[in-house]
Amino acid sequence: MLAVRKSEARGTANYGWLKSYHSFSFANYYDPNFMGFRSLRVVNEDTVAGGTGFGTHPHREMEIISYVLEGVLEHEDSTGGRSRIRAGEVQRMTAGRGIAHSEFNGSQQHPVRLLQIWILPNQRGLPPSYEQKTYSEADKRGRWCLVASLDGRERSLTVHQDVLLYATILSPGETLTYALSPQRYAWLQVVRGDIEVNGTILSGGDAVSVEKTEALDVSALSEAEVLLFDLA
Repeated sequence: MLAVRKSEARGTANYGWLKSYHSFSFANYYDPNFMGFRSLRVVNEDTVAGGTGFGTHPHREMEIISYVLEGVLEHEDSTGGRSRIRAGEVQRMTAGRGIAHSEFNGSQQHPVRLLQIWILPNQRGLPPSYEQKTYSEADKRGRWCLVASLDGRERSLTVHQDVLLYATILSPGETLTYALSPQRYAWLQVVRGDIEVNGTILSGGDAVSVEKTEALDVSALSEAEVLLFDLA
């Protein structure tokens, strides 16, 4: 069974320096029907103007993944961590028992665009930490590239939850199949382009939740980038 979440139905926020689309309830956007899906709590598509960003703010008890699509995101946190996350790079931050961090656009002129993903951890009180890795276009082209997992296998980021996060980039006419194990669920997020999933047409920003389904056949109708969450 597939349930579509259309891009235009998402919550929105526009602060001038930040334009954001919320797949699930977040900040001032609240929809009791979209409070998350399984352990997936937040999928925000953020565009941050040049020379601006999020000042220092706290987080607790959350796995936060930053998937940068365009530009450069600068990160600093209370553990002393500092990094620059470029397009094609992905960062996992475990907020655990408490962390404060800031995120700024690394350019004064050009926007940075990213997906910020929050996943509920499988235990509380974890020590704060972060991890960052690069997944090139070649890594994702025409295959399911494992970006995050519970055990960090296949060079993926380690998240403290039973979730598998895959990314793929497909050329027009290309098809990938994903077999979903029994008692597992999926959330598929279209980053860009147009695809067909089990007969359903989706475009950039659209998503679909999946349950009681054995396999997903994902066909690209144009150049497309897709994230797939395999969830307990």
